[in-house]
Amino acid sequence: MAVVTGASSGIGAATARALAAAGYQVVLGARRIDRVNALAEEIGGLGRQLDVTDEASVEAFVAGLDRVHVLVNNAGGAKGLDPVATADLDDWRWMWETNVLGTLRVTKALLPALVDSGDGLIVTITSIAAIEAYDNGAGYTSAKHAQGVLHRTLRYELLGKPVRLTEIAPGMVETDFSLVRFEGDQERADAVYQGLDPLSADDVADVISFVATRPPHVNLDQIVIKPRDQASARRNVKTG
Repeated sequence: MAVVTGASSGIGAATARALAAAGYQVVLGARRIDRVNALAEEIGGLGRQLDVTDEASVEAFVAGLDRVHVLVNNAGGAKGLDPVATADLDDWRWMWETNVLGTLRVTKALLPALVDSGDGLIVTITSIAAIEAYDNGAGYTSAKHAQGVLHRTLRYELLGKPVRLTEIAPGMVETDFSLVRFEGDQERADAVYQGLDPLSADDVADVISFVATRPPHVNLDQIVIKPRDQASARRNVKTG
């Protein structure tokens, strides 16, 4: 069994499809229950409503999941591009609640089931923002750095137990990410990718599926995946 959070669209939805194609029964979680139910029906999985910022929602989501082989912590996102001097504290709280504490809540809740599977795998989708900093991105990069450190620390804490951990840090992926960051401003979101050939959600999902189908003794600790047009968080073919 594989569990995917943030599975209503983008990388999460593509990952659910890829894992189902690899033979996993997939449990899909997201706030938009209509979308996860439709996708679950498509791939023969199970859709459940999930808000990773809500403890009661996480508890209801994991109920009955007693043996889980794969957990993909994908739920997350960014809001705004304010510099520190004018930071919106509500945006910062949302990013930390979703990316950091959301990952913590779901991982903590499913750790017993992952250990009991005898061959568990935790895949956490961070970002190159978990490795680099960039102008006006302190809210998101700090949250992603914290999420990455949470995951990397767990790698030490679970050493000797039958659980592998892989951090996947994507660069530019054309999904709803920028649309959320810019509060539904489609024109501004589209401008992010103009003149570039970014990754697709399927590109990242292919890597997750590869990780999930490795032998139990193989642990791919960290994978950074960027489009050819991007060298770093601050440099791509448009910025030079």
